[in-house]
Amino acid sequence: MSESAAPPTERLPLWRAAWVIARRDFAAILLSRAFFFFLLGPLFPIIVGGLAGGIGSQVRETAPPPVLAVAMTASDTERIEAARDSLEGSAGLSLPELAPVEEGSSSPEEVLKGTERNYGAVLSGSLAEPRLTGSSGQLERWRGDIALLLSEAVRSEATVFPAIEESAVAAATSDLNRSRLITAQASQVLLFLLSMLLAGMVLSNLVEEKANKIIEILAASIPMDAVFLGKLFAMLAVSLVGITVWGGVAGIFLLLGGDALPAFPAPVIGWTGFIALGILYFAMNYLLLGSIFLAIGSLATTVREVQTLSMPVTMSQILIFFVASLAVTQIEGWMGIAGMIFPLSSPYVMLAYAAQEGALWPHVLALAWQALFVYLFIKIGASLFRKRVMKSGSQPRGAGRRWRFPGMGRKAERV
Repeated sequence: MSESAAPPTERLPLWRAAWVIARRDFAAILLSRAFFFFLLGPLFPIIVGGLAGGIGSQVRETAPPPVLAVAMTASDTERIEAARDSLEGSAGLSLPELAPVEEGSSSPEEVLKGTERNYGAVLSGSLAEPRLTGSSGQLERWRGDIALLLSEAVRSEATVFPAIEESAVAAATSDLNRSRLITAQASQVLLFLLSMLLAGMVLSNLVEEKANKIIEILAASIPMDAVFLGKLFAMLAVSLVGITVWGGVAGIFLLLGGDALPAFPAPVIGWTGFIALGILYFAMNYLLLGSIFLAIGSLATTVREVQTLSMPVTMSQILIFFVASLAVTQIEGWMGIAGMIFPLSSPYVMLAYAAQEGALWPHVLALAWQALFVYLFIKIGASLFRKRVMKSGSQPRGAGRRWRFPGMGRKAERV
């Protein structure tokens, strides 16, 4: 009795197969030593930059401010000091500190070379014919202040400034628009840096598995679309882990820095909604770039080919980022709308839109539009991989034929 044939093994559904690949890649990368050192890589510039900024700030605070040396007669010097006190007390101006110097004791050039005080410039001559001596930069900074001082000093009576009734508001519309534009541009820069830093992991992982023939084994048992989809989402999850670690370190610096660090104005939709949209747009931008890099990986066989083929994509991303940054200033114009429609620039422009506008329905449309192109890019990449690596499609004529030659006891037959 002949043995019954084994039933054919059915392939896993697309999403279940993608989950298997994603879980495998996520665990393999997250538990590797290379990923640990990858996390440490961007932290060193941040720590060094923070330390350098703190040291520079401390040096600037400890350095004495420049003072204005006044080499005039005693009466002229008294009138200039009285004018300075009047302007600072009534008008609230911040004017250079004065340091009287005996008239005629030394030339202005020699006074500036002295080490007694940190002299920035020397005011000599008289009120009728003043002369200011100093470096070109210091003269440019103090020209207006000293002209105001001299104008007040030559008056016969001190100027009486009228009392102004002040009424403060939270912020004017122009100030809010300008400040939110800063938030929009900063979010675009952060999205660009994170995407370019992390998207390359997809390409390196695919090329490594192609070299080890692992990808071909996976493709023989799992649909290629599921392999690409699983790898993309595994790398996205790994990237989010890295961003969480870096964000925690940045949060520590924010707590330690306090008021010394610049504060970005709140976007229109609030920080909670803005951060949520930022995560979604980073995910979409990462998936778009990752799917393109997977398609490139299907065309490359060596690391050198990967670098050659990925260079145009990297340079085009820089160009797209610059165009998206320009579109922020015309968010409701033709350039802004075109940036929202083009899939590779859409995450940048829509994130900037979230900082300046409060409507939510455009984000739903934009995310759906970007997800459509992620699907299309994955299909194209999987198709290229099947044709170039798995050699699927029509075989050349005569392929797969085996011949038996005469002399083996039977006629030649085609198998």
